[in-house]
Amino acid sequence: MEENESEIPQQILLGEAYWDARYKDNTAAWDIGYVSPPMKTYIDSLTNKELEILIPGCGNTYEAEYLLQLGFRHITVIDIAPTVVEKLQVKFAGNACIQIVCGDFFAHEGQYDLILEQTFFCALPPEMRPRYVAKMHQLLKEDATLAGVLFNRSFVDGPPFGGSQEEYEALFNNVFHSISMWPCDHSIVPRANSELIFECRKNNQVAVHLYSFWGITSKGCMTSVTNTLKEIDGVLNVHMNATYSEVMIVCASVPDLQKLQDAIADDADYHIEKIM
Repeated sequence: MEENESEIPQQILLGEAYWDARYKDNTAAWDIGYVSPPMKTYIDSLTNKELEILIPGCGNTYEAEYLLQLGFRHITVIDIAPTVVEKLQVKFAGNACIQIVCGDFFAHEGQYDLILEQTFFCALPPEMRPRYVAKMHQLLKEDATLAGVLFNRSFVDGPPFGGSQEEYEALFNNVFHSISMWPCDHSIVPRANSELIFECRKNNQVAVHLYSFWGITSKGCMTSVTNTLKEIDGVLNVHMNATYSEVMIVCASVPDLQKLQDAIADDADYHIEKIM
């Protein structure tokens, strides 16, 4: 039996084949052909050329090219689309200051001083947002920085997928500290009045874990479960994804899985398992 496309998770539909086709067909509408003005302004503010920098979902990575022009020496870029990665490997051949990785960001390993966000978050299905935040926390060194640009608007269809400052702050709460977000006043014309610049630092004092969750069938159940988990001693933030299939838990120490399961045991259909 063929699987109906509507039943396939978006993270599969929007995987390697989807993004590679966009580069092969030259239909990457988000690609403006140069480093975006807000990202350029942020990069211009950086002074330490020895920072270890990661750019996920890099595409044609005009940001990395600009960083190299300014003398930054430790840049890693990663994209899931082989077509654009092969292009970058040719473009930057022999340049020891940049490492080009073809692969899944969520399987990537490393430790970075700075991760730059530019049209990667908005390309991910919304149900992957807790996973994104947990992975960013994992990849950042102590007191390291996540910074970049996010959309401050909604879209009828995606990608891109939009959001709001309130939503992002709730998602980042306690995972990061010194969270700063402000409206961008120098976006390109098509994105005018619809972008936020943000910068935040890793909270070294917390554990951030992602779990698979089964049994929730409504927003009301999701809210109830989320509030129950928040009541567990030491839990600082709980964020469940849009399809109720994954939950991120932020706490002062590694939570005991059995304690989490016991907290939701009132409903026999509820089950939780650790992912990362």
